[in-house]
Amino acid sequence: MKKRLKEMEDEAAALREMQAKVEKEMGSVQDPANASASQANREEIDARSVFVGNVDYSCTPEEVQQHFQSCGTVNRVTIRTDKFGQPKGYAYVEFVEVEAVQEALSLNESELHGRQLKVTAKRTNIPGMKQHRPRRANPYMGGFRGRTPYAPPFMYSPYGYGKVPRFRMPMRYSPYY
Repeated sequence: MKKRLKEMEDEAAALREMQAKVEKEMGSVQDPANASASQANREEIDARSVFVGNVDYSCTPEEVQQHFQSCGTVNRVTIRTDKFGQPKGYAYVEFVEVEAVQEALSLNESELHGRQLKVTAKRTNIPGMKQHRPRRANPYMGGFRGRTPYAPPFMYSPYGYGKVPRFRMPMRYSPYY
C-alpha cells in the first residue's frame, strides 16, 4: 500500500513539473502588468492595421499585399476564413509604419479582382464590450403591455394570467365575422 502511495505521489509531482514547464513556455501565467502590456501592444499593432472588406473569395494574401504595397511596407496580411477554410470576404493588412495606414485609406473603393474594396482603419477589440440586444416582447407569450406602465386590467381574464385565447379561423367564408 505504501509503495502504491509513493508511486502516485511521484506521478503527481511529475505532472506538476510538466504543467509548470508548459505554462512557462506558453506564457499563460499572466500578471496584471503583463496583461496591460499585451493590451498596449495590441493597440499599437491595430494602429498600424487596416480592415479591407469585400475581398474576392479567390484572392490570395500575396495579391492583397501587392495591392497595398504602394502605401508602405506590409508586415502581414490576414484573410479571415470560416471553420471549413472558406474565405469570409474580408482581410486585415498590418503595416510596419503607422503613416502607411493613411495612404491605405486612400485606396478605399479601389478595385481588386473586379470587386470594389472597402478600406477602413482597424478598430481595437475590447473584450467583454459586446453590445447586448434585448429581446423584443412577444404579445402571445404573456406579460406584454407595450410601452405603457402597468395598470391592472378592468376585467380579469377567464383564461388565466398571461394566457391569450387562440381563435380558430372559420372553415368557410362568413360575412358576420
